[in-house]
Parts: sequence; C-alpha cells; structure tokens
Amino acid sequence: MSSTLFRTKNVEQSILDTEEPEHALKKSLSAVDLTVFGVGVIIGTGIFVLTGTVAKNNAGPAVSLAFVAAGVACALAALCYAEFASTVPVAGSAYTFSYASLGELPAWIIGWDLVLEFALGTAVVAVGWSGYIASLLDNAGWHLPDALSGREGAEGFGFDILAAALVLVLTGILVLGVKLSARITSLVVAIKVTVVLTVIIAGAFLINGDNYDPFVPKTQTVPAGESLQAPLIQLMFGWAPSNFGVMGIFTAASVVFFAFIGFDVVATAAEETRNPQRDMPRGILGSLLICTVLYVAVSIVVTGMQHYSRLSVDAPLADAFKSTGHPWFAGFISFGAAVGLTTVCMILLLGQTRVFFAMSRDGLLPRFFSQVHPKFKTPHRPTVLLGVLIAILAGFTSLSELAELVNIGTLFAFVVVAIGVIILRRTRPDLPRAFRTPWVPVLPILSVLASLWLMLNLPAETWLRFGIWMVVGCVVYFLYGRSHSRVGRHEETTRAEVLRGKPGGPQ
Repeated sequence: MSSTLFRTKNVEQSILDTEEPEHALKKSLSAVDLTVFGVGVIIGTGIFVLTGTVAKNNAGPAVSLAFVAAGVACALAALCYAEFASTVPVAGSAYTFSYASLGELPAWIIGWDLVLEFALGTAVVAVGWSGYIASLLDNAGWHLPDALSGREGAEGFGFDILAAALVLVLTGILVLGVKLSARITSLVVAIKVTVVLTVIIAGAFLINGDNYDPFVPKTQTVPAGESLQAPLIQLMFGWAPSNFGVMGIFTAASVVFFAFIGFDVVATAAEETRNPQRDMPRGILGSLLICTVLYVAVSIVVTGMQHYSRLSVDAPLADAFKSTGHPWFAGFISFGAAVGLTTVCMILLLGQTRVFFAMSRDGLLPRFFSQVHPKFKTPHRPTVLLGVLIAILAGFTSLSELAELVNIGTLFAFVVVAIGVIILRRTRPDLPRAFRTPWVPVLPILSVLASLWLMLNLPAETWLRFGIWMVVGCVVYFLYGRSHSRVGRHEETTRAEVLRGKPGGPQ
C-alpha cells in the first residue's frame, strides 16, 4: 500500500498531459506578464498598514532590515520554485512539483492545502476590498443597507454584497482568458505602483532625521503565553520572542514575511507561459525583488516622517502624512489600496483554479473539471464552481480569524517545494534544467528551516485548524482520489498486460 501512496508522476508524462487538446491551456503569457502578476498579488494593504504597525510594535526604524531579512527568506523559497517551474512547466505549482518528486499522497496533501490557502486568501482580500469601497461610498454620501454590508457587527442577516460581487466579476474575467486577466492586472498594477512611488517620493521630502534615533531601540522581553492564541513555539518550549533590539528585527521579519506571500502563485501559470524555461524564473524572482525594494523604501519613509512610538496601528502611513500636515494623502492611499486589492483577489483565484484543474486532470478530483473551454481555452468549470463558492464564503463569513491559515498553508508549500528540489536532483539528474537552484542541498535546507521557524511562530490554534483540514483532505483522498488516480490506473493496466504475457497468466 505504501508504494501506491508514494507513486510519482514522471515529468515527461506531466508535460505530455498538457498537450491533450481538450485539457490544454492556451500559452499566452510573457516574463513581463508574470512579473506583473507577482507584483499584483504581493503588494496589497500590507505595504500601507503592516510597515508602520510592525515598526511601532516590534522593530522601530529597523523594520527596514526586517523586510530585507524576510525578503531573503522568501528568496530561498523563490529560487526553489524557479527551478521547478522551469523544469516542470505544468499548471498546479507545488502540487505538480510534489507529484514529480515526493509522490501521490504528498502531492494530494499539498494540493488540498493550496485549495484552502487560495480560497481563504481570495475571500479575505475580497472582504478587505469591500471595506475600502464601502468607506469611499460613505464619504460620497452613499450608504449600503446593514444587511448587505457583511457579517462584521451585523445583527441577524448579513451578507457582504460588494465582496461577493467582486469575486463573481473576476471569475467572469478569468473565464474569458488569462491574457485578458493579464492586461487588466497590468493596468491596475500600474496604478498601484504609481500610488506607492508617489507616497515614497512625497514622503522622502517630509523625513525628519531625528525620528531614526534610535534606529534599533532597546530590547523588550515579551511574556510567554499559554493559550491556543500563543505561538506554537511558546507552548512547546516556553520560549517567547522579544521586541526591538537585534532579536526584535527577526521577530518583525516573521510578521512582515506575510506581506510577501503571493509570488508562489506565479508558478501556477507555468503551463500558460510561452517560454516557461526562460520566463518563469524571471517572473518569480523579478516580482520578489521589485516588491522587496518598495517595502524597504516605504518602511524607511514612514519611520522617518513620524517617530515609530507615535505611529498609529490602523493606518500608520496615512496618519503619518496627517501628522506632517498633508491629510489628503490618506484618501490617496486608501484609493491605491482599494484598487490594488482587485489584482490580489484575481491572481489568488487564478492560482486556485489552476491547482484544482491540475488535480482534476490527474484524476484525483473528478475529470469533469479538467475540460477547457473550446473557445477561450481556460478551465471554465472549476473557475465558475470555485468563484461561486468563494463569493458565498466572502459574503456570509467573517474571516479575520481564518486569515492565518493562508500563512501556514503557504509556508507548508515552501517546505515541500524545497524538499522536492533536493529529491528530484537525486532521482532525475538527467532532466534538462533551464534554471538551477544554487548550492543544492544547502540552500533548499535553509529554505526549509526558515519556513519551519516562521510556522512555529504561528498560533497553536492555527495549527489545530490546519490539522483538521488536512485530516479531511486525507479522507477525501482515500475515498475518491486514490482509486481514480490516472497514474494508479495506468500502473494497473501495465501490470495486467505484463501478467497476460506470462505463461499461466490471465488470458
């Protein structure tokens, strides 16, 4: 039985499956499109909120160093993703990579994990977008009825009509074609980056050098917690992180790391890239580099405009401009955040549908969902199904307490991909690799350790919820996926043919 659970799908077969006409996605993306996708999904409200919040609570002006440390940790994972995406240019990202290196059950687990990660991520972002739009409507004198404003604070029936509408509109765009999605994303990302650059340039003229003193504040110890809300590492070892000081920079890095989440979604579009061997590494690493530079610049500006101890938690960057006598920037920043969140939502939805499509094409989910649209060449069936389900989820559910499941799911994928690089180097050294992760196995091992460290700093409650989802996934696999696996059925057919050829075998 263990041999069937860890049967692999070789890279050649994975690539061959992408050429079946009824299951083939249209190749239309370039390196620029992929970079835009990466920047579009990484830069969200975090750049406007998280920078100042972490500066005040964890690192002071040294938050810029925390972004560098987090960027390095992400770069370790990104290098592993770049090798896999250029070597196995097939939809599914970490799921497909795991199938080629670790085996079917690990691939199913990571695929099931990604479905949850992207679904919750899309819904959470849609609810956040709804909040910004509702605020802008209120400023214009237009007020939505309480029953259509979401579950937060609702008495009785509550449905977030704006969040659900956004998901459904983006679902329609994704059905019409990934190139159309790329064009819309390019426009929105251009607006978003313009807002960020304007904030950086304008803020640079309002910096007061005294606000950087001290650049690394004195260390403050944090009492260890004992509830499920406490980080798992505290419950296991009684260790509590410290704020400020040198160790505070690393505490801050574990927080701001989640502002980088999203570059891995680029890998899900490998099958729709015209030259994935060349363009996937450029898209993944390029988008990560651009976002790291922007994050560091914003953190330097916000801590220079206002002393870190006086930064607000809810809207630190906007309030920093208010403190310097420029309140109109607050509305400008809110506009940039609201516009930017549309691309985050779209690309997360794109990533989820591609993972679902890849699992369906392999038979682990019903093959009905792996048929592409005859005209648009997009996986329209899973796109519509998941779009409707996520629209309902975003409309009816208060998701703030579930947001950290997105983080643990991403980190788990990072661990699996890094291990997969090491294994595939050993089992298939003959594979042509357009991009090779340097210093294997040292660099992938460092990536695994960095991701595990960040996972241990997540609340124990998040680990519990993640464990429950994984158990449900294993049940689904053993009840359906294992018996319908195309790889498994191919092995059974081959075995039967061999037996028929033996003397005394079945005829």
